[in-house]
Amino acid sequence: MKDLSEILTITRQVGWGAASLLSSYYHGIGEKANLDVKYKDNEPVTVADLAVSEYILSQLQTALGHEDFGYISEETYKSQQGKNPSEWVWIIDPLDGTKDFINKTGEYAIHIALVQGTQTMLAVVAVPETQKLYYATRGGGTFIETVSGSVPVRVDPTKNIQDLILVVSRSHRNDRLEYLLQHLPCQHQKAIGSVGCKIAAIVEQQADVYISLSGKSAPKDWDMAAPELILTEAGGKFTHFDCTPLKYNTGDIHQWGELLASNYQNHEVLCQEAQSILARFTST
Repeated sequence: MKDLSEILTITRQVGWGAASLLSSYYHGIGEKANLDVKYKDNEPVTVADLAVSEYILSQLQTALGHEDFGYISEETYKSQQGKNPSEWVWIIDPLDGTKDFINKTGEYAIHIALVQGTQTMLAVVAVPETQKLYYATRGGGTFIETVSGSVPVRVDPTKNIQDLILVVSRSHRNDRLEYLLQHLPCQHQKAIGSVGCKIAAIVEQQADVYISLSGKSAPKDWDMAAPELILTEAGGKFTHFDCTPLKYNTGDIHQWGELLASNYQNHEVLCQEAQSILARFTST
């Protein structure tokens, strides 16, 4: 197997290529004007999701093959349910934020993560509309790449808890989440689409906290695997409310439970506060 730095170089190239392809659908260039929106499990899927998924998979498989790697993509996972037996597994979301893509908010992203066992070791998050690509390797830090080159990035962990800005979804809301958001000590909020874009906002110091609560459904591995490493290698934290780490390719593609991502130096305190608030909601 190639070393991680070589694999990262390939993945960054694939990320930029995928971003260019996805952007051409977003802007409706030529024959790509019709997104042909369909629904799978009540979530929209477009021809862009499928085309970019095929592009990423074909590019990675051509460069790296099947021998050392397994592959899980949002658009192909139905045919490969269960734990992938490979030690190294690619977990791919070709279009995170499909509703925002359709609604033209610009807040959509591409997630490409390489997992060893249950941990992300390499991650790329490409945001086509800002022409930025975020990448990280475990222990190697997080970088932002533009046409001008790459620069390292770190979060700012020093705000007071009441001044933290929560980044929230426009569409994935429920009564538990609304109750929690209303009772947290930090009340500043910013609505952003894709999870990748939310985490990008945190590492670029435009926001501080992101919370995900599963209900009847839950985020999937491909929603979290790449953004998590981007944040943690920039100095942030991304855990369950009990501060246990996220795990991937466990046999259940869902990320059930309560998750909290932050740049906050007292991440554990914020998790405890959120747990306490939800306990009050359950007892009402």
